[in-house]
Amino acid sequence: MSDSQAINTAVAKLYNTYPFPPDPLSDDVPPGYNWRWSWIGAYNFCTGQKPSRQNIRILDAGCGTGSATDYLIHLNPDAEIVAIDLSEKALEVARERCRRSGVIANHKKPVEFHNLKLEDATQLPGEFDLINCVGVLHHLPDPVKGIQALAKKLAPGGLLHIFVYAELGRWEIRLMQKAIALLQGDKQGDYRDGVKVGRQIFDSLPEDNRLLKQEKERWSFENHRDESFADMYVHPQEIDYNIDTLFELIDASGLEFVGFSNPDYWQLERLIGKSPELMERAKQLSDRALYRSIELLDPTLTHYEFFLTRPPLPKANWSDDRVLLRAIPERHSCMQGWPSRSFFDYEYRMVNLSEAEFEFISACDKNIENQRTVEEILADRSLDLEEVRSLQQRQLILLTPAKSSTKE
Repeated sequence: MSDSQAINTAVAKLYNTYPFPPDPLSDDVPPGYNWRWSWIGAYNFCTGQKPSRQNIRILDAGCGTGSATDYLIHLNPDAEIVAIDLSEKALEVARERCRRSGVIANHKKPVEFHNLKLEDATQLPGEFDLINCVGVLHHLPDPVKGIQALAKKLAPGGLLHIFVYAELGRWEIRLMQKAIALLQGDKQGDYRDGVKVGRQIFDSLPEDNRLLKQEKERWSFENHRDESFADMYVHPQEIDYNIDTLFELIDASGLEFVGFSNPDYWQLERLIGKSPELMERAKQLSDRALYRSIELLDPTLTHYEFFLTRPPLPKANWSDDRVLLRAIPERHSCMQGWPSRSFFDYEYRMVNLSEAEFEFISACDKNIENQRTVEEILADRSLDLEEVRSLQQRQLILLTPAKSSTKE
């Protein structure tokens, strides 16, 4: 057996022992929303406009027990969904999850599950407009081979959503992994024993121990489940990244980097903004050097989450008043607490609208069928174009360009 086969076998054994994620099954559709798993939400985030079509193909690459798949089916009713995973046990749970929640029964298009390694995704027919790959590449024996396999299946203008581990924010986790492996000795690979040893270590460490404090502050709530504890501390394969190695992986894919899905973290001003001199010096940095400086100054990041694309990916420019006035606006669906002037936005952050903003979004909420332009909705309202741009930039509204102003 090759090293790659041995690693994949060990990973499959872990997830057959502890199917992950351990989210409970439900007889209801998945609650809330995650815009990263919504084609409309993700496309709008990456391009600044609503996609022109929703009858797309989506691949959930490494679906595990189907928590993301459940959302992908629910949030994309017009899409064909394919989910793959190397763990047979996890796939069983994924199928049952999506059956129990009712999302498959109510879905318009086919939904398929395949027991398939991510590296073998090239065996799937056709291309995909959206590929979701969360928490998988860093567990592969060869992540480059994995990301290249996905890149081959991404359609032009499609989006690849990736989540991989960051080394700086997982420093304590890596130390604990090594300590457990040492104390397991020849029992390494016995994942139940690994969980037992790990829990005994945490129970025995002094209260002021750095590893114990980090576990209590950041991870203990989710790690009360053995499945989560095993995934974090006794995983047989893990590759953590920094900005330099992350972009080596991205470059190897042959795809184009669109951006991180948590842009607020990647603002250097929040860290050294009090020093105009340092901010001026930072202007000389390349994007990658800027990203590297941010993670070095704030080494709390435990993972990178970002989008890649296969060009061309058209991006909207709403700086021209004439173009903006002719656009068709509608309310962004990722809101909790609407209709109200105070609600949670697509990232579950509290938003407080002015009366004029609330009235405009309310008009947009009824605009899917009416297809009125921004100019028509503004005709009897006090909102100005800069405020409309702000609503779009905050992803509270979606804009569809007038047909003559888009090449999509």
